[in-house]
Amino acid sequence: MKIATFNVNGITARLPRLLEWLAESQPDVVCLQELKTSDETFPAQALADAGYGAIWHGQKGFNGVAVLARGTPPVELCRGLPGDAADVQSRYLEARIGDGGAAIFVASLYLPNGNPQPGPKFDYKLAWFERLIRHAEELCAREQPVVLAGDYNVVPTDDTADIYSAKSWLDDALLQPESRAGYQRLLAQGWVDAIRHLHPGQPVYTYWDYFRNRWERNSGLRIDHLLLNPAAAARLTQAEVDRAVRGREKPSDHAPAWVRLGVPGA
Repeated sequence: MKIATFNVNGITARLPRLLEWLAESQPDVVCLQELKTSDETFPAQALADAGYGAIWHGQKGFNGVAVLARGTPPVELCRGLPGDAADVQSRYLEARIGDGGAAIFVASLYLPNGNPQPGPKFDYKLAWFERLIRHAEELCAREQPVVLAGDYNVVPTDDTADIYSAKSWLDDALLQPESRAGYQRLLAQGWVDAIRHLHPGQPVYTYWDYFRNRWERNSGLRIDHLLLNPAAAARLTQAEVDRAVRGREKPSDHAPAWVRLGVPGA
């Protein structure tokens, strides 16, 4: 099974690129982030015509997450990250794909950016991270495969494997010690960072800013992650980034990242 994550940076504007990539890559499950559209204007019919069932949690102009599944509708399990009933931002959607022993659980998440920091936006980022860590502990312990996929807005290290150069990003919320500590606490529960696990020490970027020719210079960051619980990690066979998608006409500033999970015990 091929499971992908893609921050589309506006699904209405990027729909041609999204449909193009779906036809080429044919992932079985896709977690989308930053839809920037309301529930009413989500392009469900266009995705159905492409062969994908969908559930979504929209928000006009901001945020928004979705889960797509090829040939089958995902079953919604959790809409919105638990732990704060007052939080109205659309950043978390959890689903089951398949039934019985063949079921796989996925969550599409869009962790807050947190800039500028320090300040209320960074405080919200850290509070949201705390809620994610609490919720993820039970998910990690499940006997079934679970994938937490999305834009975490965290660059795990200053190493060139994760960022082209940390010098111009030192004050950014994506690189702050508190952000990285949250990510490491999540991994400490038992989650496996699939891309880093299969590509140790290699530069693998998922995001290139639109400014300063950062795509052309390959000045990228790794902020889109697919974390696997032990049951999913035992089935991991591939983890890649479809970086060519970033170089096309009117692209998102992110590229799709994906994993392939094989048959148990194969």
